[in-house]
Amino acid sequence: MIVVAQRVSRARVWVDDEVVGEIERGLCLLTCALNGDDAGDIEWLANKVANLRVFPKDADHGDRSLLDVNGAALVVPQFTLAADWRKGRRPSFLRAAPPEQGAALVQHFAACLERAGVHVAQGRFGANMQVELRNDGPFTLVLDSAQRHPPVGTEPHA
Repeated sequence: MIVVAQRVSRARVWVDDEVVGEIERGLCLLTCALNGDDAGDIEWLANKVANLRVFPKDADHGDRSLLDVNGAALVVPQFTLAADWRKGRRPSFLRAAPPEQGAALVQHFAACLERAGVHVAQGRFGANMQVELRNDGPFTLVLDSAQRHPPVGTEPHA
């Protein structure tokens, strides 16, 4: 799973001129399930997102998590994060999980965040959505469940 996490002061998503998800302070999570993702990958990533220290307490340092600040998450399905654009002019989306599986995995991700104690709002899988957000910072991270098991010798320093 790939997640683009943007720290926001507010975010909302519309489908057909109707707001289907809206949050105040928290993270807007553009989310793409990939072929080969399993429940363990999704649960690991949801736990990581809920506990990442990306919110400042006093200074500019990220020392508080989404849970610490009682923040919310707006989960927006976005299969285009799986695009392979290296060949030709039209991106390929073959890395993305098939729609039925992708929808289930994104839903599982949202449910895991809720179980961790995060208030979750969602976009609508497969819909044409309009997303509005106020990026706070700006502060944006790209998270990938493949980093759960990095190749030997590439682990970050503690």
